[in-house]
Amino acid sequence: MKLASFTHQGTRSYGIVKADGVVDLGRRIGTRYADLKALLAADALNDAQQYASEISDYALNALQFLPVIEHPEKILCVGMNYAEKRKEFDQHNPAPTLFVRFPDSQTGHNAPVLKPRHSCEFDYEGELAVIIGKGGENISRSAALEHVGGYSCYMDGSARDWQHTWFTAGKNWRQTGAFGPWMTTADEIPDPHQLAIRTWLNGRMVQEDNTASMIHKVAELIEYISTFTRLSPGDVIITGSPGGVGKKRTPPLFMNAGDRIEVEIEHIGHLSNVIMDAPAQQLTAAH
Repeated sequence: MKLASFTHQGTRSYGIVKADGVVDLGRRIGTRYADLKALLAADALNDAQQYASEISDYALNALQFLPVIEHPEKILCVGMNYAEKRKEFDQHNPAPTLFVRFPDSQTGHNAPVLKPRHSCEFDYEGELAVIIGKGGENISRSAALEHVGGYSCYMDGSARDWQHTWFTAGKNWRQTGAFGPWMTTADEIPDPHQLAIRTWLNGRMVQEDNTASMIHKVAELIEYISTFTRLSPGDVIITGSPGGVGKKRTPPLFMNAGDRIEVEIEHIGHLSNVIMDAPAQQLTAAH
């Protein structure tokens, strides 16, 4: 089952994605589960599943997609998690490299990704996103995949010239992380480490690998992260990017206004966004 968050004619909702459109779950069970995060928190995917055979309410092109989980409590990101990426950055630390994204740094499928006005090095990174379905702490590696609600695509846009000695400042500009187009539930992905992952910039393939190349696997990451913080339904773990990033190319290849960036992960989805320059911030004086 594929589940998306969206707006339709200005109304926020979520639903089941089918070949011909979306079944609006908000209309059917929204009084019980306000959004996809609430559906996961209530362990109610089976309640949603009973509507999968119904006729679609809207065509996909009638929707404005939101980030799959619009307001996760946590977005935990893994750096340097593919062998080729580690070679590019000459990284040798054996422990998982972690940083955080803030929820307001996200945007949805087909929505603009905003190039930060103060960055000249806005880079692409296509990644597998893991969405927690069942919360917990001190989760064992053997049980970790039981806590996954589903998987999605993520384009972890990076302002390289703002990463400095760490990643946070380079990763949290508004609308720089694209998340979608939808979540494929975990029952359809028995092994998250057998998935082709590709990124295109303006139709040119710039990243190609397989999730089998991850150094720290999904179950290991859940075990490690849940040791120091409790994971909650709707939390997102972004599992790292393959090699081929623009920063390490000769010459470097960065994203600019008008570019199209796409991330495709086998059996999950195809995320597509156009880059726009971030608007100037307008400050309103207090009265």
